[in-house]
Amino acid sequence: MKALAVALAVYRKELIDALRDRRTLMMVLISAVLLGPMVLVALSGLLASFEAQAERREVVVAGIEHAPGLKNFLERQSYSVKPAPADYETQLRRSKLADAVVLLPERFEALLLAGEQPVVEVISDSGNRASQASANRAAQLVNAYGRERGQVSLLMRGVSPELLQPLLVQERDLASTQTRAAQLTGMLPFFVLMAVLYGALNAALDTTAGERERASLEPLLMTPAARAALVLGKWGAVASLAMLIAVLSCMSFLPAQWLLRSDTLQALFQFGLREALLFLAVLLPFAAALSAVLMAVAIRCKSFKEAQASSTLVVLGVSLLPLVTTFNQSGEAPWHLWVPALAQYTLMMRVLKGEGFGLEQVAVPLLVCVLLTAVCVAFVAQRLRSAAVR
Repeated sequence: MKALAVALAVYRKELIDALRDRRTLMMVLISAVLLGPMVLVALSGLLASFEAQAERREVVVAGIEHAPGLKNFLERQSYSVKPAPADYETQLRRSKLADAVVLLPERFEALLLAGEQPVVEVISDSGNRASQASANRAAQLVNAYGRERGQVSLLMRGVSPELLQPLLVQERDLASTQTRAAQLTGMLPFFVLMAVLYGALNAALDTTAGERERASLEPLLMTPAARAALVLGKWGAVASLAMLIAVLSCMSFLPAQWLLRSDTLQALFQFGLREALLFLAVLLPFAAALSAVLMAVAIRCKSFKEAQASSTLVVLGVSLLPLVTTFNQSGEAPWHLWVPALAQYTLMMRVLKGEGFGLEQVAVPLLVCVLLTAVCVAFVAQRLRSAAVR
């Protein structure tokens, strides 16, 4: 009971010290917690601009005066034809023109009547995303006009156009609505992981290397309190702060959905309280383990700056491990659940896809986090017991 009282006292003191540093705490809240919703809103704005461009139903054509038949076809498809500016290439390169340009040759109609194939160019700039988005639509419209002209020519000669296309191909997408949404919002679990990391980073370094640098750790070690109780109190405060950041980060996506401007993303992105709770079921054990790992790294350092440099490896690991799923095109592998950060990213992606996970899937990363926490906390206690302060 005495050890528990000591641990609670240390926990309370460390938590108050961490919350007292309001400047650092505000930086963590703004950069870590709000970053994910800000990216979601920015993505929504980008999709909304593409949707607005598609709703305008405009086609920019250079040389439309040479193709009255194409102009009539586009107008029948409820598209308005807009003549291209003289310097359209320059405007496309500078992103001043948001639509791809259809370039028609001067003898377009004459070549069609002669049975030849006129070359139609759809001009865009890969550095201009708006023009890239409209290029495919413009090409489809021109190809549709070409198919219509070919079918009319065959009918005039008494040939059924269906002879040229004996098969009817239909595409069927097996992906659910949430799976398609996950292709757009797949970066959100990464931002949540980084929020938990930076939420624990400063507190973990300050309560170990920071106190050693300020010479406030030595008086604490001179007390008769058990080293395990001291370490548990410190770790509990750091883990509580990391878990608080995890809760705020996950819950911040709920009000962020009210700010989505894209109708498509609003329909696809279904993130409610259930998804937030599933995220937390994965993140809370990870926050506890990550806090212990950062403390184990920092306890070996003599200064806060040295601890920051040493913790770079942990930051890189948490940042790079989720990329395994990006480069691995064969899908999930059983070993993914045994790797911290990668396991949490994999399970959160399942939630976004609407697949969820069972107790057997979450048990493996939970066991890994528990073992990692126990090993790192024991390591920190051993360092303190062996009079690591020199």
